[in-house]
Amino acid sequence: MGKTLPEAYREWATRIESDILVKTINDLLDRYAAEVIPTKKPKTRESNIIGIPSLRAVFGELNVSEITPPMIYQYVDKRSIKKLNDHGRLVGGRVAALREIEVLSHAYTKAVEWGYIPRHPFKGEVRLKGSKPRDRYVEDWEIIECLSVLPYRKKGSVLAIQSYIRMKLLTGMSQYDLLSITEANIREDGIHIQRNKTKDSSGKRTIYEWSALLRHAVENARAAKPAESTYLFCNKFGKCYINPETDDASGWKTMWQNFMKRVMAETKIEEHFTQHDLRAKCASDAKTLEHARALLSHADSRTTKRVYRRKPERVEALNSSICETEVNL
Repeated sequence: MGKTLPEAYREWATRIESDILVKTINDLLDRYAAEVIPTKKPKTRESNIIGIPSLRAVFGELNVSEITPPMIYQYVDKRSIKKLNDHGRLVGGRVAALREIEVLSHAYTKAVEWGYIPRHPFKGEVRLKGSKPRDRYVEDWEIIECLSVLPYRKKGSVLAIQSYIRMKLLTGMSQYDLLSITEANIREDGIHIQRNKTKDSSGKRTIYEWSALLRHAVENARAAKPAESTYLFCNKFGKCYINPETDDASGWKTMWQNFMKRVMAETKIEEHFTQHDLRAKCASDAKTLEHARALLSHADSRTTKRVYRRKPERVEALNSSICETEVNL
């Protein structure tokens, strides 16, 4: 039916009847896996496929109309406890539980669309707290330290990572969008991108207008390329670091990890930070929330504020004359 599981699901979807009888949650998940999951992006698709067996084990035999909000709370509570599986691996956790419930919730949204039930049984009825947003703010001096690491070669990983850091701080682009930049995106008026995360929904497009620093960062990235390529950031074969089948950038992640090992060993930096923390630094350093939102290409500034604006708020202390009063003990 195909070489990969997603291909098998797509083939399965073409073979089953669209008016398949759905009575149980297992039936609903069968149709969802066949018709909906193959349309998602690779990472989301993989996450959904991993989460469905856990949902089946708990809810599978239930009639689609039998699920209730308390069941959702109980599921999340139990799945949030991490346990060792039969292979000795730690599984579960709150993040995994929430992602699984997202899959189930979307399956019920489709169930309403497909006409199996009249309304979603727990949407708007369940309030689940997500994980606390990361609050690591990368200081300016830490960036200077990173840029001080000396490369072993005139081209290659260290210079590429340092150029990437500069561009990330100037634009706030995501890893996927930065690594996908080609010479065709670099135009007279700036860098043109369409965010990968929203290209199939809002189709958000952004033009990062030129500044002297951004032009310099692009030229540095070009000079650091280890091979001829249309991509601004490429591997030694001139290929993009993003795997088109999985949307993964494992080679780039390995380079970043190796670079950070050098940073921790050779500089004064004592706390590791991630590529995502650099995106947050860009948003935090923007003068206004609206500018930060535009840089990150967010549709809603609430996401920008809650997750990405991490710089401590400066508050001027009051100048109260009463505090000048001396106290005699």
